[in-house]
Amino acid sequence: MNATIERFLQYLRLERNLSPMTVDRYGRDLRQWIDYMTGGNGEPDLTSVTANDIRAWLLSRSSCGDSPATLRLHLQSIRALYRYLLRQGAIRINPATMVELAKLPKPLPTFVRAATVDAILDDDFDDADFTQVRDRLIVMLFYETGIRLSELIGLQDAHVDTAKQELRVRGKRDKDRVVPFGDELATAIEQYRALRAAVRPECGNLLVTAKGKPLYPSLVYHVVHDSLATAGGTGKLSPHVLRHTFASVMLNSGAQINSVKELLGHESLAATQVYTHVTLSELQHNYELAHPRALKKGGYYGN
Repeated sequence: MNATIERFLQYLRLERNLSPMTVDRYGRDLRQWIDYMTGGNGEPDLTSVTANDIRAWLLSRSSCGDSPATLRLHLQSIRALYRYLLRQGAIRINPATMVELAKLPKPLPTFVRAATVDAILDDDFDDADFTQVRDRLIVMLFYETGIRLSELIGLQDAHVDTAKQELRVRGKRDKDRVVPFGDELATAIEQYRALRAAVRPECGNLLVTAKGKPLYPSLVYHVVHDSLATAGGTGKLSPHVLRHTFASVMLNSGAQINSVKELLGHESLAATQVYTHVTLSELQHNYELAHPRALKKGGYYGN
C-alpha cells in the first residue's frame, strides 16, 4: 500500500474517528485506484493526477459493471484523499472536485395501504395481555404520529399527555417537537399503562419490554414487520414504512404540507415534498382503476 494512502487511512481512523467498515471501504477503493494508475506496479505520483485521470478510472469501473451508486462511492473516496492532501499542502487544487457524476434518481418512499394497518388495529386481541397490547400500541404510534424508530424507543412516559392528547419527542439534533394525537390512541396508551404497572418498569420510557427494560430497535422492527406481514403487507415492512404511510395518509386526506413537515420533524420542506409524489402516484392508481376511459384500457373492470 502506498505510504500516503496509509497515512490517510490512519487519519480517518484516529482523527476523523470513522468506523472500521468505512475506513476499509476507502482503502479498497484507493487500492483499486492505485492499481489502475500504475498497472499494479510501482508508486503513483498522486500530486500529478488530473480530473481526466479520475474520469477515465470511473469509466473503467463502470465497464467492469460497477453501479452508478458504487461509482459515487469511489469518487467520494478519491475526493476525501485529495482533500487530505490539500490540507497537508501536498497539492494546490483538488482534481476530484472537477469530476461530476449524474445525480441518482431518488426512489419514492415505500408505504403500505391504510387498509393493511386498519386490519392490524381492528383485529381482535387479548386486552389483558401486556405484550399484545404493547405491540398494537407500537404500530398505532407509528401510524398515527409518524415518529421515527429512535423517537419511539426514547419516548418518555412523562412526555405523553393523554388528557391534552399530545406527545413530545426528541428528534434529530436533539430538537424537541410536539405531536398531537386522537382519542383512539389516547385510549390505547391508557390501556397499556394500566397493564405496564404490573411489569414495574426500570426506566422512564413509555414503552418497555415484558421485563420492564427499554425497548431496542430489533424488537420494534420485528413487531412491525410481523404485524404488517400477518395483515397481508408485502415488500419492505419496517417502522419507517409506517412513518411514510402516516405522511402519505395525511396528505391524501388534505393536510397542508407545512403541517406534515412540522409533524415529521423535517428540517426543510424538500424532505416532505417527496410524499407529494407518493400521493400523486396513489391518485393516478385510483384514477386508472375507476375512470371510464382508463377502464377501457385495462382498469378495474378489465382485470
